[in-house]
Amino acid sequence: MTLDLREYQVRQYDEARQVLKDGGNSVLLQCPTGGGKTVIASKMLQRATEKYGAWFIVHRRELVKQSVMTLQNAASMDVGIVASGFPGNRHLRCQVCSVSTLGKRHHLLTRPKLVIWDECHHTAAATWAAIHEAYPDALHVGLSATPERLDGTGLGKWFKNLVLGPSVASLIAEGYLSGYRLYAPAGPDLDGVHTTAGDFNRKELAEAMRRSTVTGDVIAHYQKFAPGKRMVLFAWSIESSMEMAAKFKAAGMSAIHVDGKTDNADRDRAMEEFKAGRILVLCNVDLFGEGVDVPAIEAVALLRPTQSLALYLQQVGRALRPAPGKEYAVILDHAGNCKRFGLPDDDREWTLDGRKRGRSNDYSAPIKQCPRCYCVTSAAADTCKACGHVFEAMPREVEQVEGELAEVDISLQRHIERQEQSACKTEAELVALGTMRGYKKPEKWAAKIWAYRQQQRIARETREMFR
Repeated sequence: MTLDLREYQVRQYDEARQVLKDGGNSVLLQCPTGGGKTVIASKMLQRATEKYGAWFIVHRRELVKQSVMTLQNAASMDVGIVASGFPGNRHLRCQVCSVSTLGKRHHLLTRPKLVIWDECHHTAAATWAAIHEAYPDALHVGLSATPERLDGTGLGKWFKNLVLGPSVASLIAEGYLSGYRLYAPAGPDLDGVHTTAGDFNRKELAEAMRRSTVTGDVIAHYQKFAPGKRMVLFAWSIESSMEMAAKFKAAGMSAIHVDGKTDNADRDRAMEEFKAGRILVLCNVDLFGEGVDVPAIEAVALLRPTQSLALYLQQVGRALRPAPGKEYAVILDHAGNCKRFGLPDDDREWTLDGRKRGRSNDYSAPIKQCPRCYCVTSAAADTCKACGHVFEAMPREVEQVEGELAEVDISLQRHIERQEQSACKTEAELVALGTMRGYKKPEKWAAKIWAYRQQQRIARETREMFR
């Protein structure tokens, strides 16, 4: 069976093959959530297993079933399964593997020639790294929408080449991803919450969230902005997730909490009920933040503040898959994460070097909220283009209306950011823009943007050479 790939998928597939043909033994394919990374992997596995064995490694049991279905439906492949609770056939050339089970059984299987790592930003974890190191002679292909660890550390230790995919904005424009409406509050008070392993300390965060109310009433805002829509809610702790599920039920809406300790059959049942629309609100902490391909998700609620750009993008990306009758996705950012990281479809740089801690806004312009119409605009704007309000120079903080979420004017924000940055034709002009925006280190920001432009230029020239 021949797979029909989109134009950008063909490009990424060809570039990855060229890297491996030229002697490289590892390559990472970056592509936004919903862009079809598993379909590209299916093409690779289909071709590879004509000659030798290959593994497709995932990190959650929900992804085992999802990946098997994609390989069977898209590529008509017979696959074995290496995962607890699933029947297996170790003699088939293609194996879909749960990383936790594979860590215990990999020595019982035929050595693979090709290993594809789904959500490969987890590769540094102990089990992942041990498997990776056990097969140095295999070809390793990583897949990720956010190719860095959740603390911002790069993945260059495990993957030596990077193939960049299309932007979120372009996928939305072409209809491959859903448009969205983003509602953002001021965010909870996180004074006194320290950083541990690149993100907020969980114990201190839980205490901060207990002493401060998440901006706005979650249920009231769901009823206002996403009534009747199927929503995944990301809480800051298991206890808070259970509490939110109970509150939605008490308000007369179907909701359920699921976590890693939930019985497998109950987890599967909850997901099927959610897909069918019999459960509207699926509450969790991190369980459904990555990889889960459910176009039925029409909204997400972010209740967990994070310092991880990757985690933020993974969570909002859950709602961006298009589906019949889905006009747009709704993002209720009760944690105020967009104030830290910008819009979901901002242009961002990805490298194998990662990013420095504390520099989460390097690739997203700071935003501010209009006190009159609640439209979010660039921090550099003098006036709100939605209503004409003139921003005061001091104080810099924008007055918020307590308890209310305000819709982000996505098109205006994107237009302003791109217009300002694209107008800069030299690195010096980028430095001047960074200074005007109030960046603490505009020179370093400009240098990264400029280096990324050169990388893109070289990539374009290289592609032209192979045409």
